[in-house]
Amino acid sequence: MTGTGLPLDGVRVVEMTHMVMGPTCGMILAQLGAEVIKVEPPAGDKTRSLGGMGTSFFPVFNRGKRSVVLDLAKPEDCETMHRLLASADVFLENFRDGLLEKQGLGPDELRKNHPHLIVAGHKGFLSGPYEHRPALDEVVQMMSGLAAMTGTVAKPQRVGSSANDIMGGMFGAIAILAALYRKRGGVTSGADIRIGLFENCLFLVAQHMVEYEMTGNKPRSMPEREHAWPIYDIFDTAGSDRIFIGVVTEGHWQSFCKEFGLQELLDDPSLCSTTDRILARARIIPRVAEEIKRWNVAELSEKLDGLNICFSPINRPEDLLRDPHVLRPGGLVNNIDADGKAFRVPALPIEWDGDNIGEGLKVPVLGADTTAIRAELDGTASTAKTAGRCA
Repeated sequence: MTGTGLPLDGVRVVEMTHMVMGPTCGMILAQLGAEVIKVEPPAGDKTRSLGGMGTSFFPVFNRGKRSVVLDLAKPEDCETMHRLLASADVFLENFRDGLLEKQGLGPDELRKNHPHLIVAGHKGFLSGPYEHRPALDEVVQMMSGLAAMTGTVAKPQRVGSSANDIMGGMFGAIAILAALYRKRGGVTSGADIRIGLFENCLFLVAQHMVEYEMTGNKPRSMPEREHAWPIYDIFDTAGSDRIFIGVVTEGHWQSFCKEFGLQELLDDPSLCSTTDRILARARIIPRVAEEIKRWNVAELSEKLDGLNICFSPINRPEDLLRDPHVLRPGGLVNNIDADGKAFRVPALPIEWDGDNIGEGLKVPVLGADTTAIRAELDGTASTAKTAGRCA
C-alpha cells in the first residue's frame, strides 16, 4: 500500500522516545500514514547501537520515520523544538516524570504553549504509589504475575518477546486515535494521555485475577494448569520434530479417533463425554502419543488440516521465514535499514481494503531530515509532508 490514501495522511507526530514501547507507538502511526518526526540527541537514540538481542530494536520499531537531531541544551534548538511542536498534532515521549520539565517540555508548559497538542507519555506506571518508578518489560512481568503464569511459581519465566512494550505502544496508538477522532467532532483542545507498562501487563493477567476473584481458587501456571480439553498437547512425531494438537469439540474427537485408528477410545463407555475424557487424560494421552509418533509432521499436518482440527508444528522464529503463509504476497514486507541494507519484517497485522501495510519503509539515518525540517519551519521549503518510504 502506498503513502497516499493511508488513514492518517496529514497527521504530524513528533516523537522523543527510545527502546521499544514509545517507538512502537510511533511506528504504528507511521505505518497508518502519519508523518512521524523522531527527535534525537546529537549522539542519536542509544538503541541504534544495541547488539545481541537488541540488534533489531531500532530498525523494527523506527521504520517509516524522519530523523531530526536537536541539542535541547542549546536555546536555539529548544526554540526549534517548540516550533516543531506547534506544527504537530501529537507528541510522543517516554521519559521518567520530571525529566522533560528540565528541558522546558513538561506537561504544564506543553499545555500552556501548545493547547492543541495530543501528548502521549509512555511510562512505567500510571498515576499512583509507583508512578515515580522506572520499569522494564521483564520487571512488570514479574510484578503482575505474568511470569509466574508463564513459568511456574518456583521458576517464573518472562514471555519470549518484548510483548508488554509492544502492547503498550499499541495502547498508546489506540488512545491517540481516540483523541484524533474527538478532534474530528470539533474539540480543539488536545489531550494528556499516560500509558503504563505495568498496567498493560496487568490487563494481560486480568483473566487470572478475575478467576481468583470469582472462584477463590489460585490460578495454576501454564505448565501446571488443569487442561480444559482431552487432547491439548505437544507430541513427538516420526521425525525429530514435534507437533501441537488441540481436539476441542465432540465432532473433532470423533473424526480424530477414526482417522488415527483409535476406535477403542470411541467404543469405551467410560469416555462418552468431554468431562469423562479430561478425567481420563492419564491413559488417553499415552495412547494418542503412540499413534502420533507413527507419522511425520508433514503427514500429520495434511491429515489434521483435512479434519479442520487445530494443530501447529513447534516453530522457532527463524522457521517462519520459510512458512508458506508468512511468505504469501504481503505477509512479509521489504524495508530498508539506516545503512541501506534490505530486510524483511512481518507486515502490520491488519489488512486495509484488502491490502497489507508497511511495504517500502525506511529506517532513518541519524539527522537525515534535520535540514529539511528546519527549512520547512522557516518557511523556505515546501511544507509537503513525506513519510519515510523507499522511492
